[in-house]
Amino acid sequence: MLASILTALPVHAAQLTIDLGNGSRTWSTAQLLEHPQAQDIDIPDDVSYKRTMHYRAVPMAALLEGVPVDAHLQAIATDGFAAEIPAAPLLHKSGSRAWLAIEDPAHPWPGLSKDKPGAGPFYLVWTDPAASRISPEQWPFAVGRIRLLSPVAERFPALLPDAKLAADDPVNKGFALFQKNCFACHRLNGAGDSQLGPDLNIPHNPTEYFAGDYLKLYIRNPQALRQWPQAKMPAITPEVLSDEELGQVVSYLKHMAARKVTGSAASP
Repeated sequence: MLASILTALPVHAAQLTIDLGNGSRTWSTAQLLEHPQAQDIDIPDDVSYKRTMHYRAVPMAALLEGVPVDAHLQAIATDGFAAEIPAAPLLHKSGSRAWLAIEDPAHPWPGLSKDKPGAGPFYLVWTDPAASRISPEQWPFAVGRIRLLSPVAERFPALLPDAKLAADDPVNKGFALFQKNCFACHRLNGAGDSQLGPDLNIPHNPTEYFAGDYLKLYIRNPQALRQWPQAKMPAITPEVLSDEELGQVVSYLKHMAARKVTGSAASP
């Protein structure tokens, strides 16, 4: 009942803070809706709504002027979701193109599902996401802050595989995929900024308690293994992670089970 009441409440203007390292700027809903590059866009098969959605949006490239193409950004949602995104795809002006969708308080977006609020007030969406294999984890909604940071491996050395492994080792490939598809919700060895999902190595790594291929089954469709209406983890389909890539992620997790780090060593 309470959730139903909350989703029925009117949407209020919000603020988005963008910190690019040389000072931060805070944009209000009204300022973004009136941005000179704001336009109406349609997003077929929206990741969060699972249907075509229409938004008033500003190209992310317009909000990130001056950011180097090799930089790294983090979009932080109000629920603790922290999406790590390389700057390059956010700066593209063709192909997969990133947009900041802005919820108009006068025309609020629908709830994401029954008894759940919508994706506002700010939602990072993509046109032609398949062109750059944009992951569902790179569609953060309820965004409140975007900041320029050093890469994940530099900020959190506790995540790193053994340095003796070759760059093309499946474990290192799995580490890259973990950052793209898992790190927005999960920490590992206590390292990370997300506050949404459990740590995947402390106290126990899932490869230590999922027998056989059950971990892969769980990643593919959590509800197929544990039915729980309130579960937040989405199914990760072969379109997002191929079977080979899924195996690489599991290889990384299994490798890290022997590299547990706790305490102050987990964070920079």
